[in-house]
Amino acid sequence: GITYLDHAGSALFPESLLEAFTDDLRNNVYGNPHSQNISSKLTYDTIEHVRYRILQYFHTTAEDYTIIFTSGCTAALKLVAEAFPWIPEGTKQPSSRFCYLTDSHTSVVGMRGITASMNVLSVPIKPKEILLSEKNRLPAEEQNCMTPHLFSYPAQSNFSGTKYPLSWIQDIKSGKLRPIKIPGKWFVLLDAASYVSSSPLDLGVHQADFIPISFYKIFGFPTGLGALLVTNRIAPLLRKTYFGGGTAAAYLAGEDFYFPRKSIAERFEDGTVSFLDIIALKHGFDVLEKLTGGMEKIKQHTFALAHYTYTVLSALKYANGAPVVRIYSDTDFSNPDVQGPIINFNVLDDNGEVIGFSQVDKMASLYNIHVRTGCFCNTGACQMHLNISNGDIQRNLQAGHVCGDDIDLVDGRPTGSVRISFGYMSSFEDAQTFLKFIIATRLSESDTEIPFQSSVTKLMTESVPDDHPSFNNADKLSLIPCISDRELGNNSSATKTTVSWQPLEAEAESIRAAVSETAVPTCRRGGKPITVTNIYLYPIKSCSAFEVTEWPVGIQGLLYDRNWMVVNQNGVCMTQKQEPRLCLVNPSIDLKKKVMVIQAEGMDPISVSLEENTGKEAVICESKVCSHRVKTYDCGERIADWFSLFLGRPCRLIRQSSDMKNRSNQKNTKGLASATNISLSLVNEAQYLLINVASILQLKEYISARLEEPLEIEELIRRFRANIVISAPESFEEEEWAEISIGALQFQVVGPCSRCQIICIDQQSGERNKEFLQSLSAARGRKTNFGIYLMNQTSRSSFPDILSVGSQVLPVLKENTEIQPPTSSEEKYSG
Repeated sequence: GITYLDHAGSALFPESLLEAFTDDLRNNVYGNPHSQNISSKLTYDTIEHVRYRILQYFHTTAEDYTIIFTSGCTAALKLVAEAFPWIPEGTKQPSSRFCYLTDSHTSVVGMRGITASMNVLSVPIKPKEILLSEKNRLPAEEQNCMTPHLFSYPAQSNFSGTKYPLSWIQDIKSGKLRPIKIPGKWFVLLDAASYVSSSPLDLGVHQADFIPISFYKIFGFPTGLGALLVTNRIAPLLRKTYFGGGTAAAYLAGEDFYFPRKSIAERFEDGTVSFLDIIALKHGFDVLEKLTGGMEKIKQHTFALAHYTYTVLSALKYANGAPVVRIYSDTDFSNPDVQGPIINFNVLDDNGEVIGFSQVDKMASLYNIHVRTGCFCNTGACQMHLNISNGDIQRNLQAGHVCGDDIDLVDGRPTGSVRISFGYMSSFEDAQTFLKFIIATRLSESDTEIPFQSSVTKLMTESVPDDHPSFNNADKLSLIPCISDRELGNNSSATKTTVSWQPLEAEAESIRAAVSETAVPTCRRGGKPITVTNIYLYPIKSCSAFEVTEWPVGIQGLLYDRNWMVVNQNGVCMTQKQEPRLCLVNPSIDLKKKVMVIQAEGMDPISVSLEENTGKEAVICESKVCSHRVKTYDCGERIADWFSLFLGRPCRLIRQSSDMKNRSNQKNTKGLASATNISLSLVNEAQYLLINVASILQLKEYISARLEEPLEIEELIRRFRANIVISAPESFEEEEWAEISIGALQFQVVGPCSRCQIICIDQQSGERNKEFLQSLSAARGRKTNFGIYLMNQTSRSSFPDILSVGSQVLPVLKENTEIQPPTSSEEKYSG
């Protein structure tokens, strides 16, 4: 059910590749190739056979090129930067230059860090500047200079799919093109990692000096293995300082004596190569040829899909004629020799404003479509296509945006984009699924009449041959159908169970006295107070809520909130995103008996002690929550068997250890200095999540209209999984608060909660309905924010803080903020 559209990120491996590889391992013994026994000799010979197979694949021979195995393309690039025969500044000879195209991967640009340490200057070159470089020809007296320079450029941009001319290789080496006007001899590094995943490369014709590749881009498996193809005429000039196992012909431990091996590959492959992964490559080549018939057919197939998708996508319009997407491309997708199977774009609203890429990614996940978002480790191309200045990059960093995060808009301008890419196993159905997703989420049914059916039919008929294995005639003529009927969730209402925390009677009066009446806020806005209506805790992360009427507050939030979580057999946290049935697990806490009771339909109740297991039998381990490390311990076999039986897969229950120092302030709390010592449980962002009933009611009307059926407010409250539910006079006024007081408790507002697909899961049945996130996105314009995160510094009182239903809430507004009257539904939801 997955539509995978990130083949530029990684190819997917076919089952037949794994079967062939594992059969090989079962039938043969492969020893360390540095040993001399029979199994080691078999390994060595197989590796050499794979080297020849790689050379054959790129239409060259061992007479012209050497294969140096590395851990990937990045390691190959680092090797070139370290080993190239640079001449530094300050010598009597003219110094070397490292030039690179600005449309290059981070790993290429990062080479300048090494060259700088060698006192070699780096020069970025914009693509359009290369076309003008014929003017950089040197006078005859300077053409005999032999100072080595290196120019690096990608055969295919990993950002836009633009294919740069392979003819540049010979033009630059011959001096016809010069990246900069400087005497010397130019060598060319062709970054082929993106290109070779879907296009044939003939090194017999295009003889670049260095070609780094990563094999997972081609085969999907193995990962962590790449190679540097280097021409034999420059290989002897490469310099090396470190020498690892297997690279020395002889050396002395007691004196500075080292003599390298004669073979260039063995000289640069430090230590034992990843020999089993290298053996897997043999099967990768076999399977790829068997399934596809070769890389030329892959090139035509993937381009046909990209051409079709580009044509439809670029023609989509809103009712007012505004385009639905902005595509970032240097070509019109008419020629596979200049354009690869990559489409980079941003989605627009009907006013032409960019919808942030993280919101598009969230919506795509609802449709089980896997895309890539951000700048794709190519800041240069991102700046060029999105018109982001150097100053913008630095200001975005100051605003908290870093590469790979989900901050998609800063001051309304995009920080990145969305990328889809096709591979050899992509199908026409994948392209259609993606296009239907864009139409379903951006256009109303009246907008979905496609005015270009004849052109698309003509395109598919011309682009795809009749005997193409992936398409039949019906596929060619099949255009995007009307949006299918929305799946309607069966949302039943459940009985609400509330539990109160009852302190010991002797302490009750003291606690009540400690909650000063002076903390109650004055009435505002016509005398209508804001009160707490519901309190929920979630003892087990991603499991059902436990509702209470009052509850003690600990140093991490509500006592025992998200202290436990379910993990899979690899120790990775499971959430409702992967396992919706977690919402059917109902934990409840009995403070008097000091136990948590866990119940689920069809299962006997099981209990877990609230006392932390600090004995020797406790297995302490490190887990990750939202990419942050937490110390946990396992709750034992009995409870693991219970969860495994209910969920139908191996899993375990773990609990956060009391040593929580490593979870303090790991989310940076959105820059709030006074929250820097806050301790977090197994939550994702902050200690508390607050939602407003008025906001729920406004959203309820909108979703009910789209679903065309009534919706219970209790169901919506459950879907948003808040800790604190309040009743404020105006919808979404909570988003304008900087601080709040609830009784004697003081909270800082950390920021808005950006919602994910979990709100699409009915918390009573576990059924999904993607309409909920779509409706939230439509209702809120270009974001999926709903609710606010809070942090609380516990008081130093000897009495425990209590959060109670009915307590009044006093908000402090952000500076220069006034609560505005809510806009009408028509104004709020237009577009």
